[in-house]
Amino acid sequence: MLNLKFLWILFVFMAMIISNQSIANERYGKQKVVYHINYDNPKAQAGALRNIQNHINATGEENLDLQVVLHGKGLSLLLEPDAQKNTKLKHGNATDDIQAKISGLKDQGVDFNVCANTLKGKKIDYEKDLYDVDKGNIVPSGVAELARLQTMGYTYIKP
Repeated sequence: MLNLKFLWILFVFMAMIISNQSIANERYGKQKVVYHINYDNPKAQAGALRNIQNHINATGEENLDLQVVLHGKGLSLLLEPDAQKNTKLKHGNATDDIQAKISGLKDQGVDFNVCANTLKGKKIDYEKDLYDVDKGNIVPSGVAELARLQTMGYTYIKP
């Protein structure tokens, strides 16, 4: 009898979760969003990653095309801690916890775009100094990429 009661409670709980997600999806629909990070404050960067995850949770990853554009000091979010001595950035924020969050967001379809101008200006080698960045993540200009995405209908968010 206890097992049936437990299964019923589990069923009701799962139905509530599915129902709440369905309501959120209906409310928000499909979205195209670009998050802009150009600051090196570790707390603000961690907050931006939380905002992105909350956004995904609210809309559902299948309803969201989410891009993150990083330039200037914002590249510190992806900077390996040991790489900061070789670059002109002060903080290496890509700790294990931050790396796990970035990987989790990428697994949900989030793209992280890195400014080539910043790489060159700050003498950053994306293959050695940045966490999980490949050539396909590099855009010619962070600010120009923000403008390009906005002309394509992406909503701009600066957390």
